[in-house]
Amino acid sequence: MSKFSSDFLVGAATAAHQVEGNNIHSDYWAMEHMPHTTFNEPSLDAVDHYNRYEEDIRLMARAGLSAYRFSIEWARIEPEEGKFDETEIEHYRKVLECCHANHITPIVTMLHFTSPVWVIRGGGWESERTVEAFARYCKYVVEQLGDLMGYVVTINEANMGLQVAAIAERYKRQMMAKMSQMQAGGLEGTAQIGMNFNSMMENMQLQKQENKEVFGTETPQNFVAGRTPEGDILVMRAHQAAKAAMKAIKPELQIGLSLSLHDVQSIEGGEENALHEWDEEFSHYIPYILEDDFFGLQNYTRSVYGADGIQPAPQGAELTQMDYEFYPQALEHVIRRVSGEFRANGKDMPIMITENGVATDDDTRRVAFIGKATDGVVSCIQSRIPVIGYMYWSLMDNFEWQKGFSMTFGLIGVNRSTQERMPKPSLEYLGKV
Repeated sequence: MSKFSSDFLVGAATAAHQVEGNNIHSDYWAMEHMPHTTFNEPSLDAVDHYNRYEEDIRLMARAGLSAYRFSIEWARIEPEEGKFDETEIEHYRKVLECCHANHITPIVTMLHFTSPVWVIRGGGWESERTVEAFARYCKYVVEQLGDLMGYVVTINEANMGLQVAAIAERYKRQMMAKMSQMQAGGLEGTAQIGMNFNSMMENMQLQKQENKEVFGTETPQNFVAGRTPEGDILVMRAHQAAKAAMKAIKPELQIGLSLSLHDVQSIEGGEENALHEWDEEFSHYIPYILEDDFFGLQNYTRSVYGADGIQPAPQGAELTQMDYEFYPQALEHVIRRVSGEFRANGKDMPIMITENGVATDDDTRRVAFIGKATDGVVSCIQSRIPVIGYMYWSLMDNFEWQKGFSMTFGLIGVNRSTQERMPKPSLEYLGKV
């Protein structure tokens, strides 16, 4: 049944904060525990991957997966500015060693949305200080663990701040128009991250004082705060600085970043809007990533634009738990478009699918999604597009940010009362792929 060559990486992805638990020094932990939080529930011990990583990696290996994309948590490594925790470095050394022992290729993400509280207190992702701080952290990790690392994603979904800013602006316009309900497949279904825009807007005033107490400012610039154009480019500079710092230690590291990309389509009258959206999501980043070793492509669905902007999901369309349209064919469309733009700029960039998945409680639909999405990857490879891997999101049902534990993306279910792992048929299916 295998669709790919033996050197093609097939695996699953997680993010530290979503699975490890007790990430007490991070900005997200602080936000989850505010009295007027926008989170449905706190992460607490999440799915205890911090203590159960060996079991989880063995489950991947037994199913036939060959890669694991996971993140190292900056807030664990550097809980206070300039003070590195050797115990936590050793923890991640053991995770990497476990991957290698089980013949799993590790793909390490250095920043997956969460930052140490001290970074946000210092201006966060709109501050020049963060560029240097992030590069210093990445350099330290590679000095300690580089012998076990091969692929590195510096920053997960580096464009998320712009996407959030655009969605917040659309939401405000809806509120001003006195629209009492969001359309199915509308605003919350346009960000490829679990966010509660209703409560974010309602609680904004109440949260300002709480933010000031925790972060020293009423408007903390965490990674998924609405980004300014200047902050958008600052993230790119942080990526480049981190890449240079890591390459200085281990030149052979394969380093890239990932972007959250929709299959941007248009109907009559929406062509200009669609072109603008694609430029915002992808095209304007090309000068900053053209010299990377690979590109991390993350896609879940499509966005359709008309003359009046983004359109709701088509009448009768199947929606996922996240209010995305169930549309696995989007992946092939996005791979082809990205590759075409890289080639137009003179580079045949290797592409790794660092996230692609579906939130559903019906695992047969997950199997169908994976089947259709990976068929699209095969088609791209047959067209000589250099796709080097496919990482399904996610390995386990986990903490989907502001949505809490209600979204089930996982190949493995988790009983959070006992933390028992319950592999789903989709895990075995992906392994056979």
